Amino acid sequence: MAFCTEAAMVLYYDIAGDTADHDDWHTYEHMHERLSVPGFMRASRWVAADAATAPRYLVVYEVTGTDIATAPAYLERLNNPTPWTSAMMPRFRGMVRGFAAATAGAGFGLGCAAVSLRFAPQPGREQALIDSLGRDILPAMASRRGMAGLRLLRPAPPPPMTREQAIRGADAPLAWLLLATAYDAGALQDAVADHCGGAALKQAGAAPGIAAGRYSLHYTASAPEAARISPNPPLRPDLRQAAGVRR
Repeated sequence: MAFCTEAAMVLYYDIAGDTADHDDWHTYEHMHERLSVPGFMRASRWVAADAATAPRYLVVYEVTGTDIATAPAYLERLNNPTPWTSAMMPRFRGMVRGFAAATAGAGFGLGCAAVSLRFAPQPGREQALIDSLGRDILPAMASRRGMAGLRLLRPAPPPPMTREQAIRGADAPLAWLLLATAYDAGALQDAVADHCGGAALKQAGAAPGIAAGRYSLHYTASAPEAARISPNPPLRPDLRQAAGVRR
């Protein structure tokens, strides 16, 4: 996965009830709000591409560093959620959230199809895992026809509890994460099977229990866009479900 920066905040979760309502909130209000916080550079929302993938949502915020987790401007926003955000938070289920640094990568660009591989390193083999992925596995995958960018993300310490998290419940910590994207979903599946399937990641240093998921790009926006375009006006609760013009 091609990053604008060398760090990211990553979230996995499901939503109780109407997912279209969540997508509206996330697009209409939430992404602009997050991208207006200093240090947030680009955001992308992904949705599960098949019934075997869970949770439904993968959201990636590319940030200038993992220190954004404790930055005053970011914490101020999290501790003062908007009315719509406060109404949405109790509907989150199974939230996994964390900041991570990119420790290896290959390829170029952001494809419309992604595979997410979450895992832990075998004790004492952390650097061996980074070296194997960075030197051999990721470059080989990126060289294949149909592929785009790939990144290995190593989690930072869990971010502090905030008002938003208190409303939805405690988040589970983020594991090590390999995100691979491609413009050809079939090519991506073949690359993952050939280079990360079976015992390949375990031989490289990953512990058993790898969680895999296939995702499709749903929405993306950048901080320069947010700086140029004013946020949408707040919506009253009765207008949030309305079709057509809502201003």
